Amino acid sequence: MTKPDHDAAFMRQALDLAARGSGRTSPNPMVGSVVVRDGVVVGRGYHREYGGRHAEPQALEEAGDRARGGELYVTLEPCCHHGNTPPCTDAIIASGIARVHVAMADPDRRVSGKGVERLRAAGITVETGLLEAEARELNAAYVHHRKTGRPFVLLKLAQTLDGRIATMNGHSKWITGEAARKRVHLMRSRSDAVLVGIGTVLADDPRLTVRHVDGRQPRRIVLDSRARTPVEARVMNDEAPATICVTEAAPEDRIDGLEQAGADVLVLPGGEGSVPVGPLKSALGKAGIVSLMVEGGSRVAASFLRERAVDRIACFVAPRILGEGIPSVAGLDAVAGLDAVAGLEPDDLSRTIDLRDTSVERLGDDFLFTGTPGYA
Repeated sequence: MTKPDHDAAFMRQALDLAARGSGRTSPNPMVGSVVVRDGVVVGRGYHREYGGRHAEPQALEEAGDRARGGELYVTLEPCCHHGNTPPCTDAIIASGIARVHVAMADPDRRVSGKGVERLRAAGITVETGLLEAEARELNAAYVHHRKTGRPFVLLKLAQTLDGRIATMNGHSKWITGEAARKRVHLMRSRSDAVLVGIGTVLADDPRLTVRHVDGRQPRRIVLDSRARTPVEARVMNDEAPATICVTEAAPEDRIDGLEQAGADVLVLPGGEGSVPVGPLKSALGKAGIVSLMVEGGSRVAASFLRERAVDRIACFVAPRILGEGIPSVAGLDAVAGLDAVAGLEPDDLSRTIDLRDTSVERLGDDFLFTGTPGYA
């Protein structure tokens, strides 16, 4: 292989290492690093969890004296400030590394460009932009949060082939199969918080925890303008933190009851209507929520889409049909379905929300469609 091919291969190793920290490093980014001497990897490291050692010092420690005169490949610009750990630039300079390959600049204003400048000032050759697109995708939520101050929002939908999420009676377990449900739990484990509306809590009493995969538990968030969440609801248990988002119209005694039951209550401006999405995202961003997974229900999904507050959509589709809703007749329960997204009502096709950068994956009998909303 040519030198550029070798460089790309080593950076891919660093990206693979970085991905091992998925779901454990937030609000910090995922970072991986490898040290190469004479074309051979002699040191590896990745940021394992928030507050833990950074990738570069780990790789340099493993390499030891072999790092001197070698090359360092790192997926994100090395930090140059004191945080939970010392500056990575100091460790790199002290190691005797001759060349550093950086996939992307760190959008954090404490670092952005300064880390590279510090290394170059010390006489180290620094090259940037190697596999930058892959590095940005890996840390899409971190980049978004650092640039906007708001969480990166993943909207998860699970529906039938004709776009239904439940029967008219609210039966939704289970629309999709085991493989799809396991993937949802993996998504939860990689999110700082998961969010549903009060309708979902009252109808399904979900736990919103990670169960079928290993991973940390996300914060559980309920949009509940009038503080109707029952204190005995499973989302209020001690398996993970819970935040109930209400408006100023919520009764004080209900707020007090939720807080006494162990929930955090976030009061946002608003009257009898729903919790406002914009102020909600700002408040969550300030609280350190970098990635937010919105799980339902249909009106919550519509409210986020209406406000252009969704950054990515993951739509699980089961190969089954429920049909259009019909009323109960002669005492028989209706079995047709509820829409996955309710209330957008575009008046022509030019006002639809189209997905870009789409991909399709099969999970058992179901399909997972992912993409980025392209707001007109």
